[in-house]
Amino acid sequence: MHRKLSAEDAAFQQRMRDFFTHQVPEELRQGPSRRELSPEDQRTAQRLLNSHGLAVPAWPLEWGGQDWSTLQHHIFREEMQLAGFPMPLAFNVNMVGPVIATFGSEEQKQRFLPATANLDIWWCQGFSEPDAGSDLASLRTSAVRDGDEYVINGQKTWTTLGQYADWIFVLVRTDPEAPKKQQGISFVLVDMQDPGVTVRPIKLIDGGHEVNEVFFDNVRIPADQLVGEENKGWNYAKFLLGNERVGVAPVGSIKRILAKAKTFAKSVATDQGTLLDDPLLRTRIADLESEVLALELTVLRVAGSSKEGKPDPASSILKLRGSQLQQDILELITDIAGPAGLRWSHPDDSEVPDWAEVANPTYLNYRKASIYGGSNEVQRQIISTGILGLKG
Repeated sequence: MHRKLSAEDAAFQQRMRDFFTHQVPEELRQGPSRRELSPEDQRTAQRLLNSHGLAVPAWPLEWGGQDWSTLQHHIFREEMQLAGFPMPLAFNVNMVGPVIATFGSEEQKQRFLPATANLDIWWCQGFSEPDAGSDLASLRTSAVRDGDEYVINGQKTWTTLGQYADWIFVLVRTDPEAPKKQQGISFVLVDMQDPGVTVRPIKLIDGGHEVNEVFFDNVRIPADQLVGEENKGWNYAKFLLGNERVGVAPVGSIKRILAKAKTFAKSVATDQGTLLDDPLLRTRIADLESEVLALELTVLRVAGSSKEGKPDPASSILKLRGSQLQQDILELITDIAGPAGLRWSHPDDSEVPDWAEVANPTYLNYRKASIYGGSNEVQRQIISTGILGLKG
């Protein structure tokens, strides 16, 4: 593959690099010691992008999109990640926004899209359920039509950042008698302040509060908050998940973290110099750099083969390898930290560096990457049957 950028794309890359390195406040960038982004930082970052017309470049032009090539979209994301700029809230930008823009009514577009792009509305996702696991089509949360309203009952789980959300997009079963479980599912929008909506936190293994349970107890919503057609929600969910999987191969972030791993290794003294001088560690880093390069080329191939705005089925490969590489590199950093990484919090006079303090919690947190966006086992099935044509 010829990897040299054209003059036009090189100029675009430089423009993006100048923006993220010179026009973005330093305090908005994520350093190695930072555990998580605050909601205020997330909103500030999103609104800064929106004020420069960069918040939702993949949306239709009339709703803030940019007429960029797929390569330029990739360059934009990579420069953002390399600079450590907060990634836009995926629930808004990559998930519900494109669904509303593609399948929503004109009224829904006018009402929700500008506020979604500017993060005036913070969305969360109501897909997973306690008894559905990775078999999303088994969901049981119901919505029963009652005049001009739907009445929703059920429970969602693993609702990321639901504690900050203003609205939630929810998959609900509207026809329990449908011949296939993928049928009879609808896609609805719910105000988190509606009576009957309850959010309960789930504490994670790294000690953080990132996900929640969301309960719906006779929650009534106007029928015009149904997106698209009733019982067609599975189609919209597949469209959404395809977009989500493209976003889970953050090549720029992975390259930045791997570069930091080398810096961390260089800061650890050994009898022979530093840990970065260790030949086994250097080999391990070289292998990971080769894998990252292969992933980057695959991202470009997948982006270039998307048709009519629909994600290529090969996005499953990105989800699979992107999550694996994230985990492999975070495991490398945990190994570099060694015993220093066992101390998750330390007093002010501690000599444990910040990066080592967060190494283990971050490693444990990212075990989730194998599950969200469709588990890696499901992605392997899609790759084997949908791409390779293998029949089990």
